[in-house]
Amino acid sequence: MPAETDRKKTSGEPAAYRVDQQIGFLLRQANQRHVAIFNARMGDRLTTTQWSALTKLQDIQPTSQNHLGRETAMDAATIKGVIDRLVARGYVETSPDPEDGRRLILSLTEEGDAVIARNLDAARAVSEETLAALDPGERRLLLDLIRRLS
Repeated sequence: MPAETDRKKTSGEPAAYRVDQQIGFLLRQANQRHVAIFNARMGDRLTTTQWSALTKLQDIQPTSQNHLGRETAMDAATIKGVIDRLVARGYVETSPDPEDGRRLILSLTEEGDAVIARNLDAARAVSEETLAALDPGERRLLLDLIRRLS
């Protein structure tokens, strides 16, 4: 098959489209591997979106749900579901915004802080395992390039 693709290139025809060579496919495949590593290593039955919300909330609390969603690249429906589950688990608490009664302000509970502390080493190990095939320079380059695409 490669010879046929090469023939098309030299004859002026476009090369065959191979989905497994496209950026979206490769990013999805890398993400699937990362999520599998995350699920195997992380405790407290946390999902990647829950972990993102918890750790970002720790950095910027107190904050609105909408702001947390923007900071974690989650749409309004996704962040609402994530926060509802974290509130139900006792990791996040909500209070009315004194300036806008329609908005809720989010903060971590003591248990939310504790779940982050319990899982920080595992989170670091997930990143390390995800990037294990790359040397330090390649890791920096990959992260820089992905940031440019975002």
